Amino acid sequence: MGSNCEEAVTARQTKWHGRVEGAKVRCSVRGCHEPGEFRAPLTPSDFDGPGSWRWLCLEHVREHNAKYNFFEGMTADEIEAAQSPIAGWDRATRAFAHVGSDTGPAWRDFADPLDAISARFRPEARRQAVDRFTARERQALGVMGLTDDTDLHKVRKRYSKLVRRYHPDRNGGDRSHEKKLGEVIEAWQVLRGARAFH
Repeated sequence: MGSNCEEAVTARQTKWHGRVEGAKVRCSVRGCHEPGEFRAPLTPSDFDGPGSWRWLCLEHVREHNAKYNFFEGMTADEIEAAQSPIAGWDRATRAFAHVGSDTGPAWRDFADPLDAISARFRPEARRQAVDRFTARERQALGVMGLTDDTDLHKVRKRYSKLVRRYHPDRNGGDRSHEKKLGEVIEAWQVLRGARAFH
């Protein structure tokens, strides 16, 4: 029984999260001849996809992970937004089926999930949030990373910041963010004429 227990412990220790056993490629680090069993990002994922990857051995993926900084290149405001306990609640999610009851509030209509929950019991609050912007305008706010309680000044400021971030002239000619830039420009066109701001 003791040998079975030792074998189980050995088997557990050889399993690493994210490992692709039997990898056919070699580690991407020059001079390393170990198999590349772990995928590591070359560039971080962005709005347009998962980014690009390289394959590393266990030793080199440990070095990579020790140096990895999720917040690298972010401003203080972007880091604060990413660390917010409600980060991500402003994005629309798949609707759940309901049978014979009120559907409840749309999560995307609220910046704080607790406001959305309480709005179910206060229909007038729900109507005010929904009526302020059309569905298309709320979608544009989502593209800009803004919530329903914003004003035109904040929209203009955010638009300017995003154009600087994604424009190829500000990124050494890099055109990889042109799609996102187009979405931001289109969102600005929608929001600057929003009834809520006039």
